[in-house]
Amino acid sequence: MSFRKIRHLFVRKVSYDRNIFLYHKSVAKFPQINNAKKTAVFQYFFETFVIDKRLFFLIWVLNFYRLEINLKFLITGGSGFLGINLIRYLLKKDHEIVTLDIADFNYLDVAEKVSIIKGDIRDLQIVNKAMQGIDMVVHTAAALPLYTPKEIFTTDVEGTHNLLEAAEKNNVKRFIHISSTAVYGIPDHHPIYENDVLEGVGPYGEAKILAEEECLKFRKRGMCVPIIRPKSFIGPERLGVFALLYDWAYTGHNFPMIGSGNNRYQLLDVDDLCEAIYLCAMLDEKTVNDTFNIGAKEFTTMKEDYQAVLDYAGHGKRIIGLPEKPIIRTLRILEALKLSPLYKWVYETASKDSFVSIEKAEMVLGFKPKYSNKDALIRNYKWYLDNLNSFKDQSGISHRVPWKQGILKLAKWIF
Repeated sequence: MSFRKIRHLFVRKVSYDRNIFLYHKSVAKFPQINNAKKTAVFQYFFETFVIDKRLFFLIWVLNFYRLEINLKFLITGGSGFLGINLIRYLLKKDHEIVTLDIADFNYLDVAEKVSIIKGDIRDLQIVNKAMQGIDMVVHTAAALPLYTPKEIFTTDVEGTHNLLEAAEKNNVKRFIHISSTAVYGIPDHHPIYENDVLEGVGPYGEAKILAEEECLKFRKRGMCVPIIRPKSFIGPERLGVFALLYDWAYTGHNFPMIGSGNNRYQLLDVDDLCEAIYLCAMLDEKTVNDTFNIGAKEFTTMKEDYQAVLDYAGHGKRIIGLPEKPIIRTLRILEALKLSPLYKWVYETASKDSFVSIEKAEMVLGFKPKYSNKDALIRNYKWYLDNLNSFKDQSGISHRVPWKQGILKLAKWIF
């Protein structure tokens, strides 16, 4: 039996053990690992944690000879905003990546480091092909709210079922499903907890609930299926609706907001989301086989957080609150006439409080978000400025390109 095969069997047996997670935590203390520093890592880890000495010795030997215990991840939606950030995150940890997406994978910095499969998750044959030899799946692919209801339900529900079925068939023991806090609809209380009532707004929210139900079915059949419900997440590569704010800030305009802006609206940095996903990949199966809200720890009012971007832009502009009810009525009409990129979920919730409790993720996973709302928005805006020329003539309906502003572009001249 080859050493590669032995290592693969070993990974399958212990990769979910907490000892692996603790080991990677210790290695993180020494970011510039080389052979000379491995002794320091060994001493630090051995003195800090009490683990099975034989298991640790085997892990240590594998790492010393550059035979790290690497996992093979399938990332669905790898060409998307979350997908590419997660791929870069996992590559830094020396894992093997397969990406499956209906869109082209055009990230030159990592294209030669991943296996690229272009295909639709609604195609079971392609899904079965992509699933071969996979240790873990992170399912980020979804049809976003600007797609047609048919595309949303077939992609988000049927596609999720296909992936779960193929994962079960190929003995993939962990399937991390990226859901959304859109499953909570517009609740009557905050913060929102994982066991609160699910009542999605529009086809996207409804489809996300149905996709979670598919996950729960396979969880009952013995699969480990962590479900993550992230708040709206931003960071490098994110455009979409946030490109409206960044464009108006860059060109020196005030930015209109539905309502007073005094509501609290929690966001999430994509790096923190990647960290939460990785915790669900590395921690013990019994610990992570659950559902978790993920969001920023620090956030203020929507007006104050978004003002940070205008202040950073340096034009002396302000967030301008607009009367809530007449603006929402107007946006409904503009959406129906296809003159505005804003859909119901955006304009119906923009003036409302929207934040979840992350206590469960903090206590169970040890999740510790690094970025506040302001930090995440400014970090995203900096990326926007640095990459403006690469997308200035593009538009579409995904998070990776600016949305067409439609009639809202005319409103810039008022502000």
